[in-house]
Amino acid sequence: MNFSLEEIRNKLSEKGLKVTPQRLTILDAIYKLGGHPTVDKIIEYVRKSSPNIASGTVYKTLDTLIENNLVKRVTTDKDVMRYDGNINKHHHLYCTECDVIEDYIDEELDTLLKVYFSNKKIKDFDIKDFVLQIKGTFNKC
Repeated sequence: MNFSLEEIRNKLSEKGLKVTPQRLTILDAIYKLGGHPTVDKIIEYVRKSSPNIASGTVYKTLDTLIENNLVKRVTTDKDVMRYDGNINKHHHLYCTECDVIEDYIDEELDTLLKVYFSNKKIKDFDIKDFVLQIKGTFNKC
């Protein structure tokens, strides 16, 4: 997923956020790194162009991006927090061998899940959304 800095500026503005160099740089890093990077990978990438950016700034910016639905958190079996710049409806294929996460989009699966849960009528629970993490191993591992 590659967005120009102008597109990233627009995304921030559309959410009513002030467009700061830190927000631009961090959101750009998430998009360019892809693969659901960890905060350490984001910091390492960002410091190549902005060596003085503080780790705390990265964490605060990530929280702001999450609160404004520009980024999502993804947790792995190893309890490592990862960040996903794809906010469109999708699931994840998680390799338990190499810790890689790939997006998985399947409208047929989404429909099956919606129908299944609407028929189940879980008592005292209102389903807002569902995101599957499908665990397995990739052949390349």
